[in-house]
Formats: sequence, C-alpha cells, structure tokens
Amino acid sequence: MRKLLPSLSLALIALPIAVPAAAAEVQIQVQNPVVELSVSETVRTAPDVAMINAGVQTRAPTAREAIQQNAEAMDKLIAQMRQLGIERKDIQTSSFNLSPNYRYNQQTGEQTFDGYNVNNQVSVTLRDLKSAGEVLDALVQAGANNVYGPTFMVEDDTAIKAEARRTAFARGLSQAREYARLAGYSDVRLIEVNESVHGYGPVPPPPPMAVRTESADVSTPIEPGEVGVGIMLGLKYEMTR
Repeated sequence: MRKLLPSLSLALIALPIAVPAAAAEVQIQVQNPVVELSVSETVRTAPDVAMINAGVQTRAPTAREAIQQNAEAMDKLIAQMRQLGIERKDIQTSSFNLSPNYRYNQQTGEQTFDGYNVNNQVSVTLRDLKSAGEVLDALVQAGANNVYGPTFMVEDDTAIKAEARRTAFARGLSQAREYARLAGYSDVRLIEVNESVHGYGPVPPPPPMAVRTESADVSTPIEPGEVGVGIMLGLKYEMTR
C-alpha cells in the first residue's frame, strides 16, 4: 500500500512581478499579487529490486601478482553469483583500482613500500528480495571482503512519481486558491511550475558483515521495508478577480 507524505512551504508576494519562463525565454507579465508555493509529496511503497556492491581486495609484492590473485578471486565470486541465479546483465563492474601500499614507521616518520593493493567491485542488481540475506552470506563465503548494501529501490518509478506529482499539483492549486480568497480575489492563474525529484531515502547503513562457516544454518536477516519516491513542485500563481 502506497502512502503519501505531504509537505508545504509558501511565500506571498504583494507586488506585481515579471516571471521568466526559462524554456521559452519570455517574460510573463502580471498585474496582481503572486503566491509562490513549494509543495513536496512523497509516495512510499514496497521496493522490488535491491543493489548490492561486493568485491575483493588483494595485496601482493608486485602489481602483476596482485592483479592475478584478484582476478582469480573475482572469478570465484562471479561464479557464485551465477550459481545463485543472478543473470550476467545484473552484474556490472563498478570500480577497479590498483595502487601501491606503503608502511608508515611512526618512530622515524619514513614510509616503506609494501607491495600493491587491487580492489575490484561489482554492482549486483538483486530481483528476488527474499534471497538478500542468502546472497550476502554466499558472497562472503565466496571470498568477498568488501560488501555494501543492500540498497532498496523501485526499478520503474514512473507511476509512483506521477502519483506524487498529481497529488502535489492538486494540493498546490487548492492552497493557492485559498490564499487568493483570503486576499479578496476569486481565483488564480498558473504562471510557473518547476519540478525536482527526491531519491530513495533515507537508506539505512549496511548491516555488519561477518564471515560465516559452511555449517551456518541461519542467513543474515534482511528486511526490505518501504522506500520513498518524492516530487518537489515550485508553483507560482497570479491572483485573479
């Protein structure tokens, strides 16, 4: 069930102004007071996908060795994901980094070269949310030592944004008409509208990951809860007689 979470702020301008329409680059002339509204509407609903970031960090005396060890570990990790039923199109490399590592001597202040670090991360789109805990455990068992997530979201939020937009616009018009009547006017005329979209938030911090043994019979508990998709409308109306 979707929930609407409204928010409203306003400013009432009593002087005639010229309002620019950026897209058409024209000036809209007004003769009466203008009411400005910022209307925020958030629709909360159950997510249908989750994003998990997992990877392997390796260290070796040479860059070649570090890359080779990392490649072997990542092959094992990806094979595990494929075995869990995750399609290749839902597995995407998000970052790869090779960097030298130095050991710092606190007494002398000197840095000593200590090999190379390789960090390889993949972003995994998880479509079966019930298996999130099982997937996280399997990734750790397969050798992942960097795991972040899950981040829950709605894959296609077009309908949700449209619902929030309709509600926000209707409420903004109602509020503008109310202020017009309070000011002695009969109605309003829309002269400007702009929109911004809120993301999925707030996202809770990722659960602490622990390496599990093969005998573990309880998976990491993961609760999808709800996510919110919000629309912020900036509305300007001229009061009319």
